[in-house]
Amino acid sequence: MDKQAQLDQIAAEIVKNNVCPDLAKQAKHLVFGEGNPDASILFIGEAPGKNEDLTGRPFIGAAGKFLSEMLDSIGMGREDVYITSILKYRPPNNRDPKPEEKAEFWPYLQAQLDIIQPVLIVALGRHAANCFLPTLIISKEHGEVQQWEGWHILPLYHPAAALYNGSMKQVIKDDFAKIPSIVQSIQKNK
Repeated sequence: MDKQAQLDQIAAEIVKNNVCPDLAKQAKHLVFGEGNPDASILFIGEAPGKNEDLTGRPFIGAAGKFLSEMLDSIGMGREDVYITSILKYRPPNNRDPKPEEKAEFWPYLQAQLDIIQPVLIVALGRHAANCFLPTLIISKEHGEVQQWEGWHILPLYHPAAALYNGSMKQVIKDDFAKIPSIVQSIQKNK
């Protein structure tokens, strides 16, 4: 079975196992993830928003447009990476994910990682970063590669931060610019 078929199977298991039923019943779509299942870079956000829920696709709203711009700035497109989030259903009113919701989706996210085997996991925002690194303070450690259970994690500010605070845009751009050399360095040291 190829990687995409394995990923499709995990998405089907989420539905079959009725993960987070309260979120599932108010969601329009499961937003599992998309992109290249052989990607060396995997981006993880916290949860789908309104636009993602309507379409079933991750990061397609304003923050997603900025993410696409950032990918373009390092010579990549969405088809070169894999994009997902911790929660696969939109929380009501875009509220923060609850710890128990993150815990319910965690095994499915781990299964995605095991199938894709990215060289680098880019955690977008504190919720995504704290799933791997609970004590990480994003304002102090953004843009610095961390180790977690054999994975390389790069915590970055969430692209939405630039939408709410224009001064964050350059910080995010600067951190993003490091990604190609980080991946190259990890691959060289394997």
